[in-house]
Formats: sequence, C-alpha cells, structure tokens
Amino acid sequence: MKLPIPLDRPLIFFDLETTGLSVARDRIVELALIRISPQGDVLEKVRRFNPEMPIPPEATAVHGITDEDVKDEEPFSRRVRALVDLLDGCDLAGFNIRKYDLPLLEAEFIRAGAEFDLTGRRLIDVQNIFHREERRDLSAAARFYLDREHEEAHTALGDIRTTAAVLTAQLDRYGNLPRDIDGLNAYCNDFAPYRTGLERWFRETEEGLWFNKGKYKERPLAEIARTDTGYLDWICGLDDVHPKVVQAIRKEIADQKLPEPPA
Repeated sequence: MKLPIPLDRPLIFFDLETTGLSVARDRIVELALIRISPQGDVLEKVRRFNPEMPIPPEATAVHGITDEDVKDEEPFSRRVRALVDLLDGCDLAGFNIRKYDLPLLEAEFIRAGAEFDLTGRRLIDVQNIFHREERRDLSAAARFYLDREHEEAHTALGDIRTTAAVLTAQLDRYGNLPRDIDGLNAYCNDFAPYRTGLERWFRETEEGLWFNKGKYKERPLAEIARTDTGYLDWICGLDDVHPKVVQAIRKEIADQKLPEPPA
C-alpha cells in the first residue's frame, strides 16, 4: 500500500470496535491498525481486549464481537505499554477519529495510567474530507470513490483498509487537497478542529482553567470550585465526561480547600 503523498514519519490508520459510544463508560474490544512508514513499509495489526464488562447486544449487532470472543483476551491496561510504543512518533488517520475514536482511545490510556500525547501529531480524518466534499458515510464513500460496495463494514480491519483506499482515491480526485501530511492535517482542522475532552469543557489561561461551555461559560473553574461544587459534581457524573475533566475538577476543588488550623 503506497499513498500518493510524502511521509516524514509513520502514518497509522486505525479503527476501534467498542462496547458503546460513551467515553466515560464504554471500553475498547478491538483495535486494528495499518502502519505505513515513510519508506512505504506496511504493518497490519489487530488486537482484541477483554473490556471487563458485558458487551451489550446492540454493540455485538454492529461489530459481531461477543463476550465469549474476548473472555480469554487481556484487558487494555495489560497491553498499554506495547500500544504506546507502537503509536510513538506516528501521525494518525482514520474515519471519524476526531469525534469518536481518539477521545475514546485517549480515555482508555488515561484509565490505564499511561501517557498518550497528541501534541504535534497530524490527525487525518477521512470523514472530514468526505463530509466536506460529499457529506456521506464510509459505505457511501466506498461506492463513490472506489466504485464498489464496502463488504467488510463494521469489521475494524476491513474499515481501515477501505478508509486508506478512500483517502488515496480522494487525493486522486480532488486537485485542491494538500499533497502533504501537514496540509491534510490543516485541512481537517479547518473543517472540524480536534479538541481533547478537557478542551471541550475548559480553555487554559495563565490564571488557570476557564469554562468553554455550560452555565458558567467564560468564568474560571477556581471560582466555581469555591461557590458551586454541586454543579461540578453534576459534570463529573455525566456519562460522556472525559476522565481529564474529572481530574481537573477534583484537583481544583481540593486546591480550594483551606488548610486545617493547627491543633
């Protein structure tokens, strides 16, 4: 597999199959990836994980993975160091990774106590290009760009094989698309900027974190930690709240508590 653009570091196409859509609650059951080096070498891997929770029937209906299929697999936390090493120094690509796969993957790394830093990585979301140019899903993308049906829909490896083929077809079709990873990253950012789970709630300033949304938008977290811990507890209890948001809130609440007077 060779992309018609130069790479200055490895590019990894990846896809997740999960127990559901909640960043806070759901877990990864399968991760598939294709790693393409600047020299054109290709590595394909598929890893399954025991999510340590039942896989809901509605999730199995989508990806076909059952509790029985993963009962003997290791949990994500046991494989996290190998995954960190595998992803280290790589740009990332996939279909809908900015809104779905990356937030969930980042949350799994946090729960496992591992650092997964996206700083400096280029994030190429083929869905961004497709929706910006045609506004459809991956199966429609396969029909439109590849003139074939996406027969392996909702299998992780099948999805990323199709995704990589669609990106190549998009680069062939649209002369206005950038011909380098930096340019494609900027193109995707312009259409759908990626914000981490923490950034969706807060912006960082010299004075600390300030709310980006909610009833205290444009007010500092430190102030709310002093005046309305009930609201912060409500945020921490949301199904889709990111673990880093909970960490930031709990830390700020603890920092605002006055020290006990000496005995």
